[in-house]
Amino acid sequence: MHFPDLGLPGMFLAALVSASPVPMQSEIVFIALQAAGYPVVPLVVLASIGNVLGSCVTYAVGRWAGHLHGSRWFPFSAERLARARAWFARWGLWSLLLSWAPGGDLLVALAGVMRVPWPLFLILTALAKTGRYLVLALIGAGLFGTG
Repeated sequence: MHFPDLGLPGMFLAALVSASPVPMQSEIVFIALQAAGYPVVPLVVLASIGNVLGSCVTYAVGRWAGHLHGSRWFPFSAERLARARAWFARWGLWSLLLSWAPGGDLLVALAGVMRVPWPLFLILTALAKTGRYLVLALIGAGLFGTG
């Protein structure tokens, strides 16, 4: 089966979707495009922007879901929400620096539920997401001699 080469727009889309509630891995796309000779700076920039925008979607879903608290549609009991609030009060803001890691989308959604101020959310998430793609670019440069 042959997939069309979507190049840099494909990188943006993969990064956007992978940070939304839809499961996907953008790292594979990033490394494949880097190995194919795509320039690293546009890859990092587009992947970072797409991934941050996808995180904004997840954050918005979390903010919206917070309004469901007390209804049968809210995924957490009052006890679990209280524990999450306590944990987030202690570690929450700085945990957004791990939003790039597996499970990071849960942290992002929880930030929305906990109503983390938008500018602070955006700064911490952008740092984490961009840092991840910079590290991937360095790994790719080492593996493929690109960069």
